[in-house]
Amino acid sequence: MAYNFKKIESKWQKIWAKDDFKIWHVEDRAREKKLYVLDMFPYPSGDGLHVGHVEGYTASDIMTRYYRMQGYNALHPMGWDAFGLPAENYAIKMKIHPRKVVEKNVKNFKRQLRSLGFSYDWQREVNTTDPEYYKWTQWIFLQLLKQGLAYEAEVPVNWCPADKTVLANEEVISDKCERCGTLVERRQLRQWVLKITAYAERLLEDLAMLDWPEKVKEMQKNWIGRSEGAEIEFPVSDSNLKIKVFTTRADTLPGATYVVVAPEHSLVTTLGARIINQSAVKEYIEKAKHKSELERIAEAKTKTGVELKGITAINPYTKKEIPVWLSDYVLLSYGTGAIMAVPAHDERDFAFAKEFKIPIVPVVSPDKNDSGFAAREMESAYIGDGVMVNSGELDGLPNHIAKDRVIEMVNGKKKINYKLRDWIFSRQRYWGEPIPVIKCEKCGVVPVPEQELPVLLPKVKNYQPTGEAESPLAAIKKWVNVKCPTCAGPAKRETNTMPQWAGSCWYYLRYLDSQNKGAMADKAKEKYWMPVDIYIGGVEHAVLHLLYARFWHKVLFDLGFVSTKEPFQKLVNQGLILGPDGQKMSKSRGNVINPDLLVGQFGADSLRLYEMFMGPLEDAKPWQPEGIVGLHRFLTRIYNLGMEVKKNTKKKKADGSAVLPDSAVRLLHKTIKKVTEDTEQFRFNTAISAMMILLNELEKHKNQLTNQQINQLTKLLFPFAPHLSQELWQQLGNETFLDAESWPAYDEALTIDNEVELLIQVNGKLRDKVMVAKDISQEDAEKLVLEREKVKEHTEGKKPKKVIFVPGRLVNIVI
Repeated sequence: MAYNFKKIESKWQKIWAKDDFKIWHVEDRAREKKLYVLDMFPYPSGDGLHVGHVEGYTASDIMTRYYRMQGYNALHPMGWDAFGLPAENYAIKMKIHPRKVVEKNVKNFKRQLRSLGFSYDWQREVNTTDPEYYKWTQWIFLQLLKQGLAYEAEVPVNWCPADKTVLANEEVISDKCERCGTLVERRQLRQWVLKITAYAERLLEDLAMLDWPEKVKEMQKNWIGRSEGAEIEFPVSDSNLKIKVFTTRADTLPGATYVVVAPEHSLVTTLGARIINQSAVKEYIEKAKHKSELERIAEAKTKTGVELKGITAINPYTKKEIPVWLSDYVLLSYGTGAIMAVPAHDERDFAFAKEFKIPIVPVVSPDKNDSGFAAREMESAYIGDGVMVNSGELDGLPNHIAKDRVIEMVNGKKKINYKLRDWIFSRQRYWGEPIPVIKCEKCGVVPVPEQELPVLLPKVKNYQPTGEAESPLAAIKKWVNVKCPTCAGPAKRETNTMPQWAGSCWYYLRYLDSQNKGAMADKAKEKYWMPVDIYIGGVEHAVLHLLYARFWHKVLFDLGFVSTKEPFQKLVNQGLILGPDGQKMSKSRGNVINPDLLVGQFGADSLRLYEMFMGPLEDAKPWQPEGIVGLHRFLTRIYNLGMEVKKNTKKKKADGSAVLPDSAVRLLHKTIKKVTEDTEQFRFNTAISAMMILLNELEKHKNQLTNQQINQLTKLLFPFAPHLSQELWQQLGNETFLDAESWPAYDEALTIDNEVELLIQVNGKLRDKVMVAKDISQEDAEKLVLEREKVKEHTEGKKPKKVIFVPGRLVNIVI
């Protein structure tokens, strides 16, 4: 029989789909051994699944099926992250309502996922645009509001003139909107903001609890950016004003030769009349508006700035007058919006000082005996420790001791600072969750009563962005104008919507109890399933999605709604699949691989297997068109071998009289052990390689194979290639689903080799090799070795002076 993958895969997908895929539905608290395996749920784009999706989803499906066979109650859900700009922009372009776009795309995604045999518990499906889902997104926002963790403020934001909305920092690439390529502007807007900074320390500390890749932990640490230092005030000359700076190197204050403030700093407007070069300053500020924060702080970029001529400050330690500069590498949102610049001991300040010919004064010498260091011209900044110089009464002191002295002498204040900024939460678009607050002139900001949730996104004909600092919802007067819940007077709804990140902050909790109308999730169910045991997704979400989700989870933990401090215990990042040209896949490059075409040509099992065989899961790897052919051939050989065993069994040829050789039996047990260990460690490529080696051996002895032995191979293959495996299982006389079968066991004794390769040396040079019994004695080893022809050639009949024997490894004959 030919391996008709289309017929086999269609057959089993129809069987699995019976009763809405009931076979994969899991019960809460059905067994003590639980496993929660989670994919980062997709945005259902019009392009459908790409091979990157297939890679991560195959990995999670392998783990789910494997642990089911190990007796675990394994939860494996799926849903849709469907609010946000992509759906809205596509809808505007095609003149179709965003909801219709989402419905169409979700339908296509589900078709594709089912065609690949992924074993999701579809009864738990969620969609962030479903009112029964976003009701609880709004409810969580109200809990944040109650705790003072949601507030309104006038803040600088990234504004895309084309998309007409605020963008998150990571959505701005090289000063341009990631989605449309438009030059981004910096604006001051009144926005809803979430106080994630209140959790900065815990977000840092609790990373130690997590089994995550170290690079991801480092990315989160760097994003949070904890630093210990001090706030120091620089008086402004001829003024009562002071410029407050934050520094981690208070010891270098004697060497501060200028101050730098952000373009948005209040000093510029407060003392604007004193600025002599106002036109240059205004021009510089205007250019800074078009740069993202990420671009402004990039270390590699050329330092730019303009001096605020007419304004100077006083170094509080030296009492010397120093210039004040304006530069965009200083951010108003980080620290105080101003820095003291010590070019001798900071690389960035050094480059800036060299560029603008500002004095460089060294105050920390690496060598206490180098009396000339303080006077020499520096070729680069010295950022290490040492002793104080050019610092008056502090000279000769170790700089770490001088640091506290300086802070005390200038009345500074010790402080811990973070790069992390509060999360700007407003979007001036239609397609998002309405923010559940009402604004009343008499009562101020009033939460929508919880019993009135969800605040439904109204149906509208026109959802074009306004281009102003408000959402298109502002034009829907019937929806906007309401009575104040507190005083019953006239009031207005908040018209900005939430960002796409909101729905993805907590979706893993809704899977636990997706039909619950009275709570986000039942507490008993949450306690049973949480935390997520295995979370698989792309490294591109290493910072913001994971940081935001951790923040919301910690708030819910503090309020008693969840039972764990962290949501995701183990994180696994799949690597990027590159195009055949080694470049990132994109339509413009024409190197995108459509999984539908591959499923049609080679089958879902071949595609699943190939993507796992390409290389280590976490590595980036290029697509090789010929690679899937080899994996399809491998599956064909397994199918043919199974059919051969079935035929032999019917003809009574495999009745036990012919026994599989000991070497093949041992290889079977070794393979079971290796596939078991490799699967648990996500080494799917080497697990598949082990099965290939086993197949090569079993094909040599196909007439000696029994159903039991081929069944063991079928079970090993099942998590990787479920359609073919289930078909073979049935063809060999089994009536059960493999999901409910036990994972094959191995005999540890049969995985240990009885033979080893013995290296044979003559006078220390390798001359021969031979397979011997693992426990061979020295006497037997010497007799065997001395009779070998290659040994005789090099000993020339001479009697050995000495024989060195290393058990199980080598024999060295010394002549």
